[in-house]
Amino acid sequence: MGITGWANKITEITLFVEDLQRSKTFYQESFQLLTQYEDENCAVYDYGNTCINLLNQSNAQELIDPAQFGRVEDGARFLFTIQVPDVDRVCNDLEMRGVTLLNGPITRPWGRRTACFADPDGHIWEIAEVL
Repeated sequence: MGITGWANKITEITLFVEDLQRSKTFYQESFQLLTQYEDENCAVYDYGNTCINLLNQSNAQELIDPAQFGRVEDGARFLFTIQVPDVDRVCNDLEMRGVTLLNGPITRPWGRRTACFADPDGHIWEIAEVL
């Protein structure tokens, strides 16, 4: 538990997406995940310890008002990392599914081998292998 007693674990991350159907297709094909929940505005995928909720960006404002959601053109502000046992194998699998890598695989000086790719809305994912 955190200092104040309420911080425990991150259970869901909501990504605001421009085209829900396009994003659902990408997540189903790239990660080979089944949809845990969906309606006309969202789709949820379970990554084991955290769920990713894809939400139509038209519904974002009601959740975050008065803040504004960022545009793809503004660039990356975070990176999701998934630890994998073999980055090269996963890269080959992703490329066979039509995913274009942004970089990698690269052996990093901090003892990881990594590669990155982006979803259709510019959310960046890293796969990382501990060496």
